[in-house]
Amino acid sequence: MKLKRLTRFEIVRGLKDYVFMTCGLVLYAMGWAAFLIPYQITTGGTTGISAIIFYSTGFPMQWSYFFINAVLISFAFRILGSKFIIKTIYSIFMLTFLLWFIQKVVNGEDGVPPQLLGPGQDFMACLIGSVMCGAGLGIVFNCNGSTGGTDIIAAIINKYRDITLGRMIMFCDFIIISSCYFVFHDWRRVIFGFVTLFVIGFVLDYIVNSARQSVQFLIFSKEYDKIADRIIKDTHRGVTVLHGTGWYSKQEVKVLVILAHKRQSMLIFHLIKDVDPNAFISQSAVIGVYGEGFSKLKVK
Repeated sequence: MKLKRLTRFEIVRGLKDYVFMTCGLVLYAMGWAAFLIPYQITTGGTTGISAIIFYSTGFPMQWSYFFINAVLISFAFRILGSKFIIKTIYSIFMLTFLLWFIQKVVNGEDGVPPQLLGPGQDFMACLIGSVMCGAGLGIVFNCNGSTGGTDIIAAIINKYRDITLGRMIMFCDFIIISSCYFVFHDWRRVIFGFVTLFVIGFVLDYIVNSARQSVQFLIFSKEYDKIADRIIKDTHRGVTVLHGTGWYSKQEVKVLVILAHKRQSMLIFHLIKDVDPNAFISQSAVIGVYGEGFSKLKVK
């Protein structure tokens, strides 16, 4: 069987995904190593389970995280596909390394995690750490990756149903957080765990949804054909030509309709200006776009 040859655009996009995923994983690991672990705060997912194991036994968090995910990843291969699994395996290995490395850098000579915000600042550490973890997860998910654990379960369900990633992860992690009571015998730790969970879910949804916001362009120009060619070539977005009539002038006009991601708006404006600075343009936000190049339609 002949292997498909990757284009330069696909290679660059793939490398870009891995760079952003690594940045997200660094942010996630820093949130744990610098803020959550020193104040003995837990949350859901395999990292939450690993944290509880670490707090109760002292077994290194990164290794229990790695072993649990090694089991979970074996069940997800057929459902999520090789592309997702390859990125997930990369994330698991990278996060295992980062959790070890950042803890080694942050911890003192005695190996005890220092409380950077000072004693008694549990709630502030909870907020800062969860915002960093949520932002890191959001960046990873935007690159079609995962940190493993309940992220894998959430990604499987999200593949077939329109349920937000943050909400699904909250549902999966409820029992994990509640179980930390049996380690600390302190309901305050459980409350901190739920606060962390909700903040992570909120930040995750915000970042994922912001990156997936879409816009619609209506472009009126005599140079419609040149503009359409440039947009297809430079943005890899489809263009539809509508035939209309200007009621005031009674002349036929061509209208370009384009659906694109919000982050591509400025590029489209620049392309239009290069071809026809006098073009008439209407831009509007759209609630949802489903189909090739956008979100998949997931209804029963």
